[in-house]
Amino acid sequence: MRDRILNRENEFFFTRLSYESGDWEVDQRMPSNVLNSLVEYTTLRVDTEENIIALSDPEIFNCPFCYLSGHKLVEFTSEEANNFKRYVDNGGFVFVDDCNHDIDGLFAKSFEIQMERLFGKNALKKIPNNHPIYTSFFEFEDGPPTTSQELNGWGDDIVHDYLKAIEVNGRIGVLYSNKDYGCEWDYDFRNKRWYKIDNTRFSVNIIMYSLTS
Repeated sequence: MRDRILNRENEFFFTRLSYESGDWEVDQRMPSNVLNSLVEYTTLRVDTEENIIALSDPEIFNCPFCYLSGHKLVEFTSEEANNFKRYVDNGGFVFVDDCNHDIDGLFAKSFEIQMERLFGKNALKKIPNNHPIYTSFFEFEDGPPTTSQELNGWGDDIVHDYLKAIEVNGRIGVLYSNKDYGCEWDYDFRNKRWYKIDNTRFSVNIIMYSLTS
């Protein structure tokens, strides 16, 4: 898996996973915004077009980085479950973001049940705010940056000062957020000039960690 991290003529590409049970096609401007940040801040060669594949598709094993999100039920088919577990166990990286920003919401509850079935009851754990992912490119001394969804009372009206993860062989294989980063980064990248601090910088950390850890 790690030997195939940069294919497609050695370009990094962003893969969104579709799945049968939920509304996976959310925050549609987010990938191009994140990819623009990689171009702007790093020396990676980047394919700036989002790659969308089904979680049940074996093509997932050729993808360096996968993103999965939604608001609704997450209930994997047997093929989706098998691919998800094999992908993670073999060195893949999936960033999962709860669009509801709600630890008691349907997406959060159902996704965590899926992770328990695949990896065990205590596999998904909070990661410390000094984890290497917070210094993999930019430095975030206080852990995961807060989103406007949290500050504006969306979802459960709680600022989640942590992320969760499933680690395999000492590295994160599944990074899980209730912070709704997808919505936070869902805007035309040309509008970044209006931000005092680019709020997509943490996405660069996530991707660089996935490629180098």
